[in-house]
Amino acid sequence: MKRGTFSYLPPMTPQQLRKQVEYVVARGWSPALEHSEAGRATGSYWIMWKLPMFGERNVDRVLAEAEACRKANPGHVVRLIGYDSVRQTLGTALVLHHA
Repeated sequence: MKRGTFSYLPPMTPQQLRKQVEYVVARGWSPALEHSEAGRATGSYWIMWKLPMFGERNVDRVLAEAEACRKANPGHVVRLIGYDSVRQTLGTALVLHHA
């Protein structure tokens, strides 16, 4: 099953995922996390994990929240969203954890 950006590539290593979070932060985008049951992850509606992390520039904090979301929702797919406040749209959306 394919789920957006990078979904046709092999799974990323933790270091590669970190680089993607660094990219989101470096662009000034606001990171946010969403999750969904594995069987429903192809739909348009995902569950927001807490509020978007407006202004967050610490990659470790973003990754720690992604891990907390994964642990709190076993069996769910977790994805990272990067909100571009200048263009007022999504800059990126990619899956960080598969179920």
